[in-house]
Amino acid sequence: MFFAWLKRYVPRGIYGRAALILLLPVVILQLVVVVIFAQRHFEGVTNQMSDTVARELALVLQVVSQSPPGANVGDAVGDQLGLLEISATAVPEAAVPAANIYRWYDYSGRVLARRLALRLPGFRAVDLADDNIVDLYVDTDRGPLMLRFDRRRISASNPHQLFVYTVFFGVVLSLIASIYLRNQLRPIKRLARAAEAFGRGRHEPYSPSGAVEVRAAGNAFVDMRARIERQMEQRTLMLSGVSHDLRTPLTRMRLSLSMLEDEEAAPLLQDVEDMQRMLDEFLNFAKGAAEGEPEAVDPHALMADVVEDARRAGRNVTLLPREGDGTGTVKLRPLAFRRAADNLISNAVRYGARAEVSVMLSEKSLRIRIEDDGPGIPEARRTEAVKPFTRLDPARNQDKGGGVGLGLAIATDIARAHGGVLRLGESTRLGGLRADIVIAR
Repeated sequence: MFFAWLKRYVPRGIYGRAALILLLPVVILQLVVVVIFAQRHFEGVTNQMSDTVARELALVLQVVSQSPPGANVGDAVGDQLGLLEISATAVPEAAVPAANIYRWYDYSGRVLARRLALRLPGFRAVDLADDNIVDLYVDTDRGPLMLRFDRRRISASNPHQLFVYTVFFGVVLSLIASIYLRNQLRPIKRLARAAEAFGRGRHEPYSPSGAVEVRAAGNAFVDMRARIERQMEQRTLMLSGVSHDLRTPLTRMRLSLSMLEDEEAAPLLQDVEDMQRMLDEFLNFAKGAAEGEPEAVDPHALMADVVEDARRAGRNVTLLPREGDGTGTVKLRPLAFRRAADNLISNAVRYGARAEVSVMLSEKSLRIRIEDDGPGIPEARRTEAVKPFTRLDPARNQDKGGGVGLGLAIATDIARAHGGVLRLGESTRLGGLRADIVIAR
């Protein structure tokens, strides 16, 4: 429970946490040094000096008590104890402070007052308002007396120097360490940016640098990225080659069927068209999200064009008003994103009577939502539905189009290539399927 509470106040970034790990021991060490110095050294020296002054003050009080009645105590003290450089002055009762007077940061003054109260009979108060002079008030048989002497006699010389040096060098060393730490963390940030860019479908130049462990992680990332890119290229080339090679026999079949009677050729031509459509879907799946380069695109304008193209194709699609308070553009691959949105719209109008498209843009994310009034997909089978070559006959009517189960898979790949996700759910507006493409800005 303690660590769960503490995590809320710990920096989330690696630089903040590393700085905390670096600075926290330095601050604790400085505090320990200051406490030890104050308790073991500074306080001990002050006690010794206070005891010495207390003995001298006791001698002064003895001279005062032995002076003749009516004599000037200041002159008596000066004549007999002039070398002590302590002046004695009789004062009225009203001039005696009610409490000790010293500054809030005067540590040695508090030690002096506490020590004199124990060692000096008749102690009343001490006035340390002046940094150079000590005014001590005591009771004697001659009335209240003020004893004045130099402040240097009860305080160590320049006691603040240790604190100044500790803070100064602590700050300087922390700055130097923070600069070095920033340089060490810069390769990690570069690796994170390169990995994030690759996850969004962009190839950002990256060369491993930094410490040995960071270089090892960078080299592993570069090798992994190269293997994934080769695998994607091989998949694209394989599917493209197979699809391209099958176009030639399909063309010959179409030419041969064109010489037959219409009644005999119509079913076979329909089969050829279905095969041609399947090949086109294979090519689209092979292209994935690699088509085009990322561009700054206005998502509202892009989806308006997609909906308009769908309407011209005879689809019952409606674009809803804008949602969200975000403005500006989003980095997208326009061709790939249009293909993903078109696939979702095609599925919506194929298995439902109408579809609605909405765009929600905020400062942190973009959401494209396509809803239909069809039968939808059961929640237990939505994960299976986005897999390639998956057709859910109970959930989606297969009589309205001969698909191969790549529409949702293509949309999922494109969403992931943009650093986003495709979410399937139930439409509360139309009662059918709700497909959301959510991308972080």
